[in-house]
Amino acid sequence: MPTPGASPAATAAAAAAAHRHRRSRRRHPQGPPPRQPWCCSFALDPLTAVHRSPHLPPGTTTTAPPPPHPRRRSKNAAAAPPLSRRMRSPGRVSPVDDATAACGASASSSARLSSVSECPPPPPPPPPRKPAAAERVLRIRLVSKGVILEVAEVERVRRECRVVGRILGGGGGGGEVVVEGKVEVEAIREAVEMMLEDVDEAAAMRRLSRAGVARAIAVLEVSFSLMFDRGVTNCLKYLEAVPWNEPEEERIKSLLLQYPCNKAVSQDLLARLQPQEPSSSAELVVELMDSITKGTNNNARKDLRTLVDGIISRTSIYIKSDKELDMKNIYPICHTCLNCLVELFGEASDLGPSGQTTISVGKGPHERICKQVENLTWLLQILIDRQMGEEFVDLWASQNTLSTMHERFSPMVRYELSRISATIFIAMGSGKLHCTGSSRLGVFKAWFRPLLMDFGWLRRCPKGLNMATLEDGIGQALLTLTLKHQQVLFMEWFETFSGQGRECPNLMRAFQVWWRRSFVRSLDSSS
Repeated sequence: MPTPGASPAATAAAAAAAHRHRRSRRRHPQGPPPRQPWCCSFALDPLTAVHRSPHLPPGTTTTAPPPPHPRRRSKNAAAAPPLSRRMRSPGRVSPVDDATAACGASASSSARLSSVSECPPPPPPPPPRKPAAAERVLRIRLVSKGVILEVAEVERVRRECRVVGRILGGGGGGGEVVVEGKVEVEAIREAVEMMLEDVDEAAAMRRLSRAGVARAIAVLEVSFSLMFDRGVTNCLKYLEAVPWNEPEEERIKSLLLQYPCNKAVSQDLLARLQPQEPSSSAELVVELMDSITKGTNNNARKDLRTLVDGIISRTSIYIKSDKELDMKNIYPICHTCLNCLVELFGEASDLGPSGQTTISVGKGPHERICKQVENLTWLLQILIDRQMGEEFVDLWASQNTLSTMHERFSPMVRYELSRISATIFIAMGSGKLHCTGSSRLGVFKAWFRPLLMDFGWLRRCPKGLNMATLEDGIGQALLTLTLKHQQVLFMEWFETFSGQGRECPNLMRAFQVWWRRSFVRSLDSSS
């Protein structure tokens, strides 16, 4: 330290000597400098004790080094070589080689930690300002899905979609369109991508074809909602050219009823949904029945009868009301079949020998007779189910020509006629036919005796008839006549049954009811 009053030269020499002395001490240290702590964690406890390092500037604090663990302290810890004498691998520098560097690192780390722990929390940063290009973005928010779709080409969408144009107005910026309801994300995406495409109908058809009918219907609904006319046109043209199932058809009908569209565009599609000139379903049913009765393939006729039965049944999903199924138009077909049946029996009678009592026909005429009987039985069953078969009972009772020729033909042919009579007796006995007394008596007078003669053949070849039901139906229908007429018919049955046995229907239960009503519980005897 220079003495007061020394000359400037002496002062400079003393300063130089002090500087050389410090450099020599750095080159030949007496021992390793004290190692400063290395802090790299932000989890600093503010209550940790601090001390002032003599090598740091005033105002900077650092943490005290932690005491060594008692278990890890070695007996030869005092004999450890100084840090500067440790071996180092080539090219590697020790992190603590210079006391000044160590102190500087510790000072910088401690300053950083102290500033984080002592400074108050910074205010929240202001929202970043979006560039001008990002502001021209259209956001489509799907409320039910919680999804936001962003579209960069706002002007293209504004021109194609009238709803977006109304919401965004004429400005050049972007905006947000909120879509409520259950809308598919992919349907929105397909519609927007279609807006961004060039006006290429073939490309739009390929896009919709890859998506499928269900997706095309969803895109159609989105296009209707957003007033995207080109999308509506493309979807309608695609749907008109592909088949649908019934649920898809109902969705298309609902959309066309909910959203009005250009009839010129939807004309072809509407033609698939409703006829241009509506016709009566009853007239079409009559045409179908007439075609079946004139068919020649037996298997095909059977399948078609099942098809028509399903269409006109009361539980069918293809009908709406009974007014569309006025079955009175069936009777002209019934007359045609009956006339054909009479002609076939007449032709077979003319071909037979004049003196022969029983006429047998060939395979061809027999098949044609069976065909007409099947037609009449089928038509009669339809009329009975629709509760419109009373007129047929009168028609069948008036067939005097057929009933007269019945006895002249072999049982193998004539029993076909008894199948029609059996269907009528079952319906009357079960109450499905509400005929007048004269009609019931007329059909019994014409066809009761032929049925008794053919019952054995009906039992052997029932062709769908339930013989127990037939016996019960004949007895119940017979009991609907007056007691006087019942007596005549029951006596006829009694005589036939005594000679044929089980070849004749068993009407004993009905006979007992008639007997009790006539002789046991009559009005005269009770009075």
